[in-house]
Amino acid sequence: MAGHSKWANIQHRKGRQDKKRGKLFTKLIREITVAARIGGADVASNPRLRAAVDNAKSQSMPKDNIERAIAKGAGGEEGNALEEILYEGYGPGGVAILIECMTDNKNRTVAEVRHALTKHGGNLGTEGSVAYLFEQIGYISINDSKDPDDLMELGH
Repeated sequence: MAGHSKWANIQHRKGRQDKKRGKLFTKLIREITVAARIGGADVASNPRLRAAVDNAKSQSMPKDNIERAIAKGAGGEEGNALEEILYEGYGPGGVAILIECMTDNKNRTVAEVRHALTKHGGNLGTEGSVAYLFEQIGYISINDSKDPDDLMELGH
C-alpha cells in the first residue's frame, strides 16, 4: 500500500479486486456464450446454460451481463466465435491425456497445447489416439495456480 492517504490505499486494493473479478466474469461470460450457442438460448431447456447462469449468479455477475452473453451466444450479437476443441495426447511416462479447450483461435491454441505438452515430456496425439481409454465422470478446472501441490490435490 502506498503512502498514508486513505484513497490511495483504497485505490490499490480496489484495482486488484476489480482485475480479479473482471477475469472471473470473462471466464463466466465465455461459458454462457458457448452454452447458448450449443444448446439454444432457453435456460429452461438447456441444462448446460442453466448451470452456467447459476454459477454466474452465485458469483454476483450483473443480470444484464448474463443476458448479453446469452444473446451473443444465440446469435443476437456478433463477436468472437468461441468453440470447444478436444485434444488428445500423452504426458510424461506415456500417460494418456484428454485436453478440452474453449478458444476463438484454433491455431494459437493447438500451438500452446503442443508447447505445454512437449515442455513437460509429452506429445500431442492424433484424433482418436487416447479418447477410447476415457469415460467422462467429472470436470477439473485449473486457474493460474503457481503451486503444483494445489494442482495435484484436484486429482484426488
